[in-house]
Amino acid sequence: MTLRRALASTVLLSPLAAHASFLSGDALDSAANVLSWVIIFFVPAVAIALFWIVHVLPEKIAEKRHHPQKQAIHVLCLLSLFFGGMLWPIAWLWAYTKPVVNRAVYGSDRHEDYYLEQGELALEGKLSAEELVHLRGELAAMQAKGPLPLDLRVLVEALDRLPAASPAAPPRTPAIAQAVQGRAA
Repeated sequence: MTLRRALASTVLLSPLAAHASFLSGDALDSAANVLSWVIIFFVPAVAIALFWIVHVLPEKIAEKRHHPQKQAIHVLCLLSLFFGGMLWPIAWLWAYTKPVVNRAVYGSDRHEDYYLEQGELALEGKLSAEELVHLRGELAAMQAKGPLPLDLRVLVEALDRLPAASPAAPPRTPAIAQAVQGRAA
């Protein structure tokens, strides 16, 4: 009997009409229209932007780490966009690898942009004596493996004009980029 009374009281206390939404009429139609426009335009735009951002991460990582094959990683990221992201894990792993073979063959495991940036800092006097010695040693190791590109040769010549024992002082010549243009002309 108590079960029948409990069921009867719940039926009597329950509301007579149930509503699936807190909106009704024109307000429900307006909310549905706004939601449909958001889903049709905003969600795909955000999804495409996130897809793009995730797929260029390996390229950004390679750039930050001065990876010597950063252009190839960039191409692999672009190819991954066209192949639905299947090549992206390879680009990600490649960006985080340490190029051991590259150091054995070329004498460096960094892209030449790194040395140009360090050279600019050295010519501006912003490198310590130890960092300058280290930069000169790395460039000498690269030169021992083979001829340097033109801009790195100009950098070596500019670094040779700096005093060896004291911190780097700005040379009499302008920046490396202007020196490269002068030699190319």
